Amino acid sequence: MKVTYKGDYGLKAMLSLALHYNKGVLPIQELAKEGDIPFKFLEQILLTLKNGGFVGSKRGVDGGYFLARPPETITVGEVIRFIEGPIEPVTCANKESYEKCKDFSYCVFKDIWNQVYTATSLVVDTVTFAELVRRVENRKNNYVSSSYSI
Repeated sequence: MKVTYKGDYGLKAMLSLALHYNKGVLPIQELAKEGDIPFKFLEQILLTLKNGGFVGSKRGVDGGYFLARPPETITVGEVIRFIEGPIEPVTCANKESYEKCKDFSYCVFKDIWNQVYTATSLVVDTVTFAELVRRVENRKNNYVSSSYSI
């Protein structure tokens, strides 16, 4: 699985919105700046995320974007699959859109690809955006405490 810029930027935007959850809307300009995401590209990504029910928006002067669901209910896997499509190292490893190949009955790589698929899915399907928020906060706290000196 290779995550494209669209997927990477989509995850960054979702994380920014998770960090601002229940604090009002976040203007798209601020989202673009926080994630170092090209503005026009971010507009497209947010529309995709909105169509997927991950984000909502408010129009107007005080407008912006917000998470449509609590961060503890949204996994990285859910978002990445919506943006990128199936997570698969090769098509025969995808249980949702399985494509049988001519070598299937004796393929020695099939089990390896299935293990890669399972391991990847296990990670992205168990990490929520609430967990990512905790990780960001822990890293900020560790950075502050490790860089402090008298």
